[in-house]
Amino acid sequence: MSWVYLIVAGFLEIGWPVGLKMAQTPGTRVTGIIMAIAFIVASGVFLYMAQRQIPIGTAYAVWTGIGAAGTFLVGVLFYQDPATLLRIAGVLLIVGGVVLLKMA
Repeated sequence: MSWVYLIVAGFLEIGWPVGLKMAQTPGTRVTGIIMAIAFIVASGVFLYMAQRQIPIGTAYAVWTGIGAAGTFLVGVLFYQDPATLLRIAGVLLIVGGVVLLKMA
């Protein structure tokens, strides 16, 4: 169950940078800030629950890896962030590292 908590925490980790991005627009500033706070708190709670069984270094690396790769994907799909070959390769290296940690 700890790995489920960790995966949920990782996906929730995507929400707070998106909220901060939303907060840069005057019409969604307050909503974005509230969203960022809610997602970081929820993500932290699930990370806390996952760390009961998963070593802290592994949990943190997986959590941030899911968050980084997911935020990259959201940026490319919804915010017109560039999807260059090197940026994609970098994210694939992050994902590969997360997979290796899970297998270890």
